Amino acid sequence: MLRPLPAGGSKMAAERIFDRAVSVRVRGCGCEERRLNVRVNIELLSISNPVHKKDLAVRLTDDTDPFFLYNLVISEEDFQSLKSQQGLLVDFSAFPQKFIDLLQQCIQEQNKDIPRFLLQLVSSAPALDHTPVSLNVVETNPFKHLTHLSLKFLPGTDAEIKKFLANCLKCLKEDKMMLEEKLKKTEEDLTRQLSYTQQNLSEKSRELDKLKNEWTSYTTALSNKHSQELTSEKERALQAQTQYQQQHEQQKKELENLHQKSIQQLQSRLSELEVINKDLTERRYKGDSTVRELKAKLSGLEDECQRAKQEVLSLRRENTTLDAECHEKEKLINQLQTRVAVLEQEIKDKDQLVTRTKEVLDATQEQKVILEESTEEKQRHIEKLETTIKSLSAELLKANEIIKKLQGDLKTLMSKLKLKNTVTIQQEKLLAEKEEKLQKEQRESQEMGQSLQMKEQEVCKLQEQLESTIQKLEESKQLLKTNENVITWLNKQLSEVQMAKKLDTPASAHGGGRAAVSPHSMPDRPSFHSSGISHPISPFYAFQNFLEPTHNKNGNSQCPVPKVQLNSQLLKLSRCSDAHAVPAAAHPANKENGDQLGLESKYFKRKDDSIPLRGLSQNTLHSEYLRPYLPAKAQPSPKAAGTPASAYFPGS
Repeated sequence: MLRPLPAGGSKMAAERIFDRAVSVRVRGCGCEERRLNVRVNIELLSISNPVHKKDLAVRLTDDTDPFFLYNLVISEEDFQSLKSQQGLLVDFSAFPQKFIDLLQQCIQEQNKDIPRFLLQLVSSAPALDHTPVSLNVVETNPFKHLTHLSLKFLPGTDAEIKKFLANCLKCLKEDKMMLEEKLKKTEEDLTRQLSYTQQNLSEKSRELDKLKNEWTSYTTALSNKHSQELTSEKERALQAQTQYQQQHEQQKKELENLHQKSIQQLQSRLSELEVINKDLTERRYKGDSTVRELKAKLSGLEDECQRAKQEVLSLRRENTTLDAECHEKEKLINQLQTRVAVLEQEIKDKDQLVTRTKEVLDATQEQKVILEESTEEKQRHIEKLETTIKSLSAELLKANEIIKKLQGDLKTLMSKLKLKNTVTIQQEKLLAEKEEKLQKEQRESQEMGQSLQMKEQEVCKLQEQLESTIQKLEESKQLLKTNENVITWLNKQLSEVQMAKKLDTPASAHGGGRAAVSPHSMPDRPSFHSSGISHPISPFYAFQNFLEPTHNKNGNSQCPVPKVQLNSQLLKLSRCSDAHAVPAAAHPANKENGDQLGLESKYFKRKDDSIPLRGLSQNTLHSEYLRPYLPAKAQPSPKAAGTPASAYFPGS
């Protein structure tokens, strides 16, 4: 197998496949391991001397030490013996590529602290001094160091070393010649570029001088031009300044005249306003008295408001109880979620256990395969020994003893194998039990998920109920607001009516019994002797005077009557009362704007789920006082007369 490189007489073609530096661990007899960077060169030699052959030549060299040279040539015959000795499964044609793959794996792993693949250079001598060396490709694992390939190299002879050095010198000289040629070419190129750049520089410097001269002449011309323009602009500015001063003085005089006129106008306006102010103060005192009367009525309305607030408080209490129930159900849901999370964690732990047991099973199966291979190798060894027993009768006794020892080893190995088989069977049983447990837990988790969904549905229903109650609460609040708005509007209307009445009463006394009333006046109110109140103010009575139909118009009216959109019953009452009331001056509607003053119809619509406004007996119109003003058809039935009519909800 170990042969020197073929002589130069035969026709040989070398094809280089691999040439790289590899880190190798050198081991000598009785010496410590050391690292060495060795260049591995692999070539395919095709020799056609009498017969065409292919050999694999491997060379080990050191870039730092030129005398370090080890050679190995493997022919097809040598490879067959190597294959049988080391149990290789590769043909000679595929062997070089596989060997290169192993070397590349060693190169990838060489920088790691614990490399998986490494190269070992083992020598029988303490130092590498012209002794045969074996190159081992070793795979390391925690269990064993496996040698994938072991090749024996011969040290290079003096002639081979000289030839190798001569080749190296030849290559270096060729590289030197190439570099010198490149240097010459680059020098020539650089000299050309230098000359060209110098010419360009001289041309550009000339152009620069020209440009400088042009620039100086241009700047002088510009400075002269600008000085002339500056002087002309200064003259213009002075002329403009004088014109502006004259205009300013004229405007100042005009403004002073205008100011004096405006002061005179304002003084006359002040005197007029003082007169108006006196009138207004008198009216304010009258308004204060009406406000006091209205405050008494407001107290009654505030009582009603307090009742409504109490109802709102009761609704809020119900809302708090619902919130508490919802909170308890949320706690239940959180508990169930935590339980589901715990179950999921247990499932994950059991999955990890299953994966670990599977890994242990795989490891045992690998060990089983290795043991089977070792038993096969030992069986082959036994067969070889049996053949030697037949040929060598003298060494029979020794061979028998060796065979007995080997058989004992085999028995121990078999017993170990049986034990491992029993262990694997037990682990498989454990696996099956764990899988059953896993399935049970998955079922439980599914049931928990279903129950969770049920709880979520219940929570959704409760939330919907809560939302409906909140909506009702908001509607009741809105109703309260609308009621308050209506009350304020009615109070304003009443105050305006009373103000108009008080203002117009002295005018009617001095007028000597005029038939027509002023635009802001109201007809005399009837006194209710039965109730003990001399002048009670009813909202119906106030509307009755404001809701005069637009077709009864007088030519002298100027102010528009505010239109209130009420239901048909109120309109009938107002029309009937017009026949008995004192005829007032009708006010035309604002036709240009088309606005309808007063309350909108939405404030008089009744809702089924709304909170009724109670305690408005003073503001309602009793049927017995309205009977003389109503026709026979419009008079209320005896059933309706018993209950007081509401100004806001006519149907109630």
